Amino acid sequence: MKTLGKILLGIVLCLALLLAVLRVTGFEPRDRTPGLWLTGDLVTTPVSDWSFTDAYPNIKVQTRTWYLLPHSVTTFCIAYNKQLYLTSFYYQPGVQYPHGRTWNEHVARDPHVRLKIGDKLYDRTVSYVTDPAEKAGFLQALAKKYPTAKAPDSSRVIVFHVLDN
Repeated sequence: MKTLGKILLGIVLCLALLLAVLRVTGFEPRDRTPGLWLTGDLVTTPVSDWSFTDAYPNIKVQTRTWYLLPHSVTTFCIAYNKQLYLTSFYYQPGVQYPHGRTWNEHVARDPHVRLKIGDKLYDRTVSYVTDPAEKAGFLQALAKKYPTAKAPDSSRVIVFHVLDN
């Protein structure tokens, strides 16, 4: 019994050490592979014009999971009317928001996110866009920024508006 206890303690200590190392190093997402924590310099001032993001084809988004480990992904970002928007494509027919994308399920439950743009981090809140006019304007800006992107039809494009906390 003592041996089993030592083995379990060793496993718990190794997992704690692994999580501590990942917390320091970040383990950020790469392409379509999700990651954990994002690292960088935190910006705490409000941003009035997000058009600087036009220089970045993708940004990283860290969400809060129910099991307390962050989940981060890369996604498209669009500056539209000086505001920042994020998108999530649903290529599979029949899948409805927020299901089908883990990060969408997380932000539907808790809209607080951390964005990584370049080497800067921004703690913000996202809001699911339901206004057809706002979504149409976003889709025009999306087509302009990503002219070769193969997006699904507009009913399967999910749009999030990034807001200050």
